[in-house]
Amino acid sequence: MTKKERAISLFRDGFSCSQAVLAVYAEDFGLPHDLALRISQPFGGGIARTADWCGAVTAAFMVIGLKHGRVKAEDIGARNKTYALVKDFVRQFTAHHGHGRCKDLLGCDIGTPEGQKTAQDLKLHETRCEGLIIDAIDILDSIL
Repeated sequence: MTKKERAISLFRDGFSCSQAVLAVYAEDFGLPHDLALRISQPFGGGIARTADWCGAVTAAFMVIGLKHGRVKAEDIGARNKTYALVKDFVRQFTAHHGHGRCKDLLGCDIGTPEGQKTAQDLKLHETRCEGLIIDAIDILDSIL
């Protein structure tokens, strides 16, 4: 099963978009699967269902950090590389989708009961979020 297939399977099983993206990369970089799920949980739904940054996007930032983030304060090169890759990810994602914010990507604010109902009625998890997860993984694979 590919990373995209595994991520969609996790998402369909009820994990958030952020959990689905981070979990499929975690063990490649030494992060246990269960810990990846815990770390990424707060970022689902546009950060704790506030409909801000898309969870697939914030998880991509975490993946980039797992691979390139600095572990020594003096390693400015690692910091700069991480920041450059995050900026590249944002550039590519927003070029494709126009936004990085959940509420803009979905066209509703899932931080409200009305927005949650709209998302459910329009089946946005299936029709929109799954595509955002796949796109995040495609971009990650191209820049990693």
